[in-house]
Amino acid sequence: QVQLVESGGGLVQAGGSLRLSCAASGRTFSSYGMGWFRQVPGKEREFVAAISWSGASIYYADSVKGRFTISRDNAKSTVALQMNGLKPEDTAVYYCAARPSGGASLNEYMYSYWGQGTQVTVSS
Repeated sequence: QVQLVESGGGLVQAGGSLRLSCAASGRTFSSYGMGWFRQVPGKEREFVAAISWSGASIYYADSVKGRFTISRDNAKSTVALQMNGLKPEDTAVYYCAARPSGGASLNEYMYSYWGQGTQVTVSS
């Protein structure tokens, strides 16, 4: 069992930056693939970024490529999402997710554990 807690969300102006962090409990974090997803009310949850257990495989949604960076620190059991050049369309609740198999996946159904989410609001 893994518990995930996101932090770092907030209100920022367009063009600004935020850094989201996800802290995981459990001793097997280093073997988990991790992902970030986001959801706007009334819309489906969408993939943002994913990283494999070793960090060797990283994927980004086209909409955030070049602006967002995912990283992990297995020693601290954390995964981060650095978000630069934020746009109003990035406004959403951001979720951290973990998958025991260890690989990075764009598919939300491949993830077994989810955090409670953190709100990111970008004003124009």
